[in-house]
Amino acid sequence: MYKFTRMLKAIIIGIKSYFKSFYLISELKLWRYFIIPIMVSLITLVSIGISAYIFSDTIAQYFIGVLPWYLGDTWTSNILEILSAATIIIFGIIIYKYIVLALSAPFMSTVSEKIEMHVTGKINHNYRNTSFIQQLWRGIRINLRNLCKELLLTILILALSFIPIIGLFSSILLFLLQAYYAGFGNIDYTLERHFNYKTSLQFVQKNRGLAIGNGIVFMLLLLIPVIGALLVLPLSVTAASASTLKKLQLEIVEKTH
Repeated sequence: MYKFTRMLKAIIIGIKSYFKSFYLISELKLWRYFIIPIMVSLITLVSIGISAYIFSDTIAQYFIGVLPWYLGDTWTSNILEILSAATIIIFGIIIYKYIVLALSAPFMSTVSEKIEMHVTGKINHNYRNTSFIQQLWRGIRINLRNLCKELLLTILILALSFIPIIGLFSSILLFLLQAYYAGFGNIDYTLERHFNYKTSLQFVQKNRGLAIGNGIVFMLLLLIPVIGALLVLPLSVTAASASTLKKLQLEIVEKTH
């Protein structure tokens, strides 16, 4: 019960950290750092939408061809096409997160660093002062690892969704799973300056609630057409940086007592 309450509080903190994101971005003049990541975000989302439109019919026709009981009714064809499009979008959104988070790493690390300077008045590179290439490689490495794990867990949850009662919660589990890994990526932009790869994984696993809270708003923003794609990365990264820095400062205080 204590762990659940603690996680719930962390989720709320992760969500509340969005409230001051616009203020921080404007005050620190960070919008210019989001131009390329926003372009990557828009191009990726548009590609997913086009893929769902083009390939949903092809996939539906394939299944129609292998279904022995198919009688050619339009209703079944439409259902299969909708399911095909939904599947493409679900897995497309999963991949979208990692493409954007990985390729944006060098730009978002700069944003996080400027927020840290604003919050603490200094930058502490406790692990290493990384270069553009190092930041990009770490972003790719972290996000490839998370992509593989999320895809495996997604397939498992989709399989469990056919089980009565458990299936009722599958949509919620899928949403929270996507939220967790989205928040994970956003938080790592700050952790990159403080911890090595292994220690960063341990930090996020210890603070799952913080990642889920950040990721929940991230996923909800994606539901807003166009505007969501424009704002999701600036707001989520700024919020994640602020909440992660507070957690790091709290841990330092706890260690000194």
